Amino acid sequence: MKTDPRFLPTSKKEIEIRGWDYVDVVLFSGDAYIDHPSFGTAVIGRTLEAEGLRVAIVPQPNWRDDLRDFTKFGKPRLFFAVTAGAMDSMVNKYTATKRLRSEDAYTPDGRVDMRPDYPTITYTSILKKLYPDSMVIIGGIEASLRRLTHYDYWQDRLRPSFLIESGADILVYGMGEKTMAEIARRIPEKKEISDLRQLSYISSTRPAEHESWKTIELNSFEQCLKSKKDYAENFRLFENETASMTPARLIEKVEDKWVVVNPAYPYFTEEEMDRTFSLPYTRLPHPRYDGKSISAYEMIKNSVNIHRGCFGGCSFCAISAHQGKHISSRSEKSILEEVKSLSRNPEFKGTLSDIGGPSANMWRMGGKDKSICMNCRRHSCLFPKKCLNLQDSHGPLLDLYRKIERVDGIKHFYIGSGIRYDLFDGKTPYLEEVVTRHTSGRLKVAPEHTEDDVLKLMRKSSWNLFLNLQKDFHRICDKHGLPYQLVPYFISAHPGCSLRQMTELQKKVENLKLHIEPVQDFTPTPMTLSTTMYYTGIDPYSGEKVYVDRDIKSKNTQKELFFTKKNSYGNKRISSKGSMGTVRRDMQNTPSKFSRRKSH
Repeated sequence: MKTDPRFLPTSKKEIEIRGWDYVDVVLFSGDAYIDHPSFGTAVIGRTLEAEGLRVAIVPQPNWRDDLRDFTKFGKPRLFFAVTAGAMDSMVNKYTATKRLRSEDAYTPDGRVDMRPDYPTITYTSILKKLYPDSMVIIGGIEASLRRLTHYDYWQDRLRPSFLIESGADILVYGMGEKTMAEIARRIPEKKEISDLRQLSYISSTRPAEHESWKTIELNSFEQCLKSKKDYAENFRLFENETASMTPARLIEKVEDKWVVVNPAYPYFTEEEMDRTFSLPYTRLPHPRYDGKSISAYEMIKNSVNIHRGCFGGCSFCAISAHQGKHISSRSEKSILEEVKSLSRNPEFKGTLSDIGGPSANMWRMGGKDKSICMNCRRHSCLFPKKCLNLQDSHGPLLDLYRKIERVDGIKHFYIGSGIRYDLFDGKTPYLEEVVTRHTSGRLKVAPEHTEDDVLKLMRKSSWNLFLNLQKDFHRICDKHGLPYQLVPYFISAHPGCSLRQMTELQKKVENLKLHIEPVQDFTPTPMTLSTTMYYTGIDPYSGEKVYVDRDIKSKNTQKELFFTKKNSYGNKRISSKGSMGTVRRDMQNTPSKFSRRKSH
């Protein structure tokens, strides 16, 4: 296997080359090791390295042989860390109909046999058997969204926190650099770590009241098994605290133990964001993968992430539960330095594939008066109406775009991560700038549905707002003579959506002669409002019953409705006057807890 001292070591040979006789931390990941700030393992590895620690990585360990991958570095001085990877492992492996996917984007050459189901549990269980006295910390998107009792779609049952099921000592949720670094500082000094933010642990007794944090007791796991109403109440309490800048500590009883979830950081400061992105990443896959293709890397290698978080609050999206509701932005200087670094790469051809984040146009946005935000528990700053306290100017972002364009070696850049069209209107110059300068011919947006009763449950804006966008898009294209398309995405079989609503959606799309991408079948993923409604059949906030289509055949009928009739424009390039679209694809999963944006 090839070695390169610029990377964190992944083999005993690489350890020996460095002259190490021990390792401080060993990171296990369900993904291939790509040393890039888009991938959580690299971010945490580099963060701990910056603390002066010796860090080794075990990417995609073999859990089916003699377990030599789990023993090759021996017992670390501080702890093991485990992540399933940059996506929820089950979403990564299975379709909404629970069929095995044909490709794994985070594995060399797309192999689908390189990780188990729920790697967090599998890897941790093995480590605890081999090294029962060693600390194991779990994190990443899989563990983060399973930090409390949750509904598992693939097993169709409620499951307790992954702390319980895996046997791990600590669960670090969300974007975990700050917490992981502080844990690493405290362990050698034998300081308590259970009072750190953004981590979860198990207590054998009910925790005492905290001097600084309010404590909210959720319904126990056993209560939730008996009552879907109690589970729905748990989600409501959880989401309220997720949306808050002053969240409470949550505690939940499971049998004779207590799962304790400490409050998250409200957001990262600009300085903290810059520090993460300034670490010495090679921005390349480890040389052990030479000659192989990793599609997730190919997708983002020429992109730049400018912020984290999303205040959109869509019901089916887990971004706010993982990255936070409040925006954490990088400085202009940090972003431009990364762009310049990319432009100097001999293999760079002059085009940036994306300048964005979970929603590309939320950079430096937030509350005008932070004191109002401190007392707010709205889940969305945009739904049902835009918050009057929201600073939503696109001026700083447009200035950033123009400075990026002036960097030597940058011929063009696109906005690939999607924009929120409910953040601007036709009078805002932002849309014209994006359409005329940063779109490759197809602007994708995500109205998700056309029917108000379904959109309300999705926490999405009215279909009329999309129609206004379509008019503005056509006007801009006609003004500049551009034959571009506006391409919409929709979700089928979302809670509240029956065949009748999908039929109405299909009619409206057909009447407008819209070019659409394949419709996404709703996939219930942990810790979202939509999944809670899917499992319980209840709206946790109103207490009203919600229609849920759980039958696979019926769900497929909703999804395939668009393709049961011949669509003469389905695969044709049509003019702007006949097009329509979606400005943001709200994915139902976000990347790993340490990763840069939602999902690739």
